[in-house]
Amino acid sequence: MTKCQECGQPATVHLTDIVNKQKHETHLCDECARKHGLFADAAAPLNLDALVQLTVGQPVPTEQASLTCPACGLKYAAFRADGRLGCAHDYEAFQTALEPLLERIHHSTRHVGKFPRAAYRRTELAELHEQLRAAVAAENYEDAARLRDHLRQKEGADEPR
Repeated sequence: MTKCQECGQPATVHLTDIVNKQKHETHLCDECARKHGLFADAAAPLNLDALVQLTVGQPVPTEQASLTCPACGLKYAAFRADGRLGCAHDYEAFQTALEPLLERIHHSTRHVGKFPRAAYRRTELAELHEQLRAAVAAENYEDAARLRDHLRQKEGADEPR
């Protein structure tokens, strides 16, 4: 049986948090958990701000704790505790809080990862078609012929042999 880390009584509240690939466990009895403000009584829900502060060691700033998604109703403190967003609108609702987090994790706030090859090919062909239309509209027939030949070569590479 696990004992409370503060008073030595049997622990009934067990918190596990993973930060920087390191597992941190906190074991508390009911009384010590109440002292930390994790819950007031049996009818009251968990105090997520206190839970985050105890496990991560960083309080949720007041202005961020009050953020709520208008579409799904998710509170930022609940996101911090769970680590999951509720809907696509959360990115806009929590933007001020998420940008530093994304910057710290990914070293950027813009996607710069891989792009599906098929999608890249479609985009490339669409751009070439647009350049061809513009060259014909501008009566630049030499460029239009070069673009046409380039397009035929690219589109021919897509056909199975």
